[in-house]
Amino acid sequence: MAASAQVSGPVSTAFWHLGTFGQGEEWRVVLTTTAACYPRLEAHLREQHPWSNPEIVAVPLVAGAAAYLEWVARSVGQDPDDSSG
Repeated sequence: MAASAQVSGPVSTAFWHLGTFGQGEEWRVVLTTTAACYPRLEAHLREQHPWSNPEIVAVPLVAGAAAYLEWVARSVGQDPDDSSG
């Protein structure tokens, strides 16, 4: 579902949860996938994460080296020539 993962942390976090301000430490994971594979990856993360509302966001990639983008597509089992996502 993802071609790679980068783990950073711990990172300091500040948040509101159930009307209360909180602070803590978390680990950030950046997963690289394609738009076509994202829904399945998000569903998997939601199923496996212990929190009911984990921070899962998608950041669009507007450009990249062709060989790298082809590697990402192949790594997640997508045809690199399929421009649909």
